[in-house]
Amino acid sequence: MSGALRRNTTLTRLLHNHTRHRPIPTSPAAQFQTKTYLRAPNVFRKAKDNYSLLSSSAFFSAKPSSSSSTGLVAWYLGLVKNRPVLTKSVTAALIYTAADLSSQTIAKSDSYDPVRTLRMAAYGMVILGPSLHFWFNFMAKTFPKRDMLSTLKKMAMGQGVYGPTMTVVFFSVNAFLQGENGGEVFDRLKRDLVPTLLSGVMYWPVCDFITFRFIPVHLQTLVSNGFSYLWTIYLTYMASLEKASAVAID
Repeated sequence: MSGALRRNTTLTRLLHNHTRHRPIPTSPAAQFQTKTYLRAPNVFRKAKDNYSLLSSSAFFSAKPSSSSSTGLVAWYLGLVKNRPVLTKSVTAALIYTAADLSSQTIAKSDSYDPVRTLRMAAYGMVILGPSLHFWFNFMAKTFPKRDMLSTLKKMAMGQGVYGPTMTVVFFSVNAFLQGENGGEVFDRLKRDLVPTLLSGVMYWPVCDFITFRFIPVHLQTLVSNGFSYLWTIYLTYMASLEKASAVAID
């Protein structure tokens, strides 16, 4: 009994040693099978890494396109960059149209005057929009900084040069489009220009300070047009007054 156990133990030990010291097969077929077996985990690991890389790149590439395709602000900024004068002119025309509609509503006119609104839109499109674009660019080149001193200089130029000039142009163009002659236009300016400029001094300095101090140049026309909404309601009201000569006769 003990002899049989010893023989079994000896046989087991021999088999174990034989398995442990078994030489690696040297035939090409055996080597190929061994290399294929050893490489299989690496192949699966690389495939997994490639899938993760593709998934993450697809996610990050899709995210900016979805965010950039939405937003009215991004669309408008693109128009300002590609077609600055046209975009600012259309913006001014729309604001003048809205301001005149508001002015006629506040005045509670007996009947709506579409020709008057068309005059205001044409003025914003043809005159105000382009002039604001070139004026703000000129100010940015003349006073490139946005510090306090440069801002005050721009405000002084706006109140002393641009504002009075455009007010004269506004009253004159609208008067001529209403059929007034040179003398009547002069009488209108003599009556309405100074009160309008005094009202502007009380309104525009704060607007100009915000625009020149904090707003980038390519957006200054938009911000100024936004401030112009309330001011244009007042201007359209003044421009719709009767002729100065007719008022004097009455």
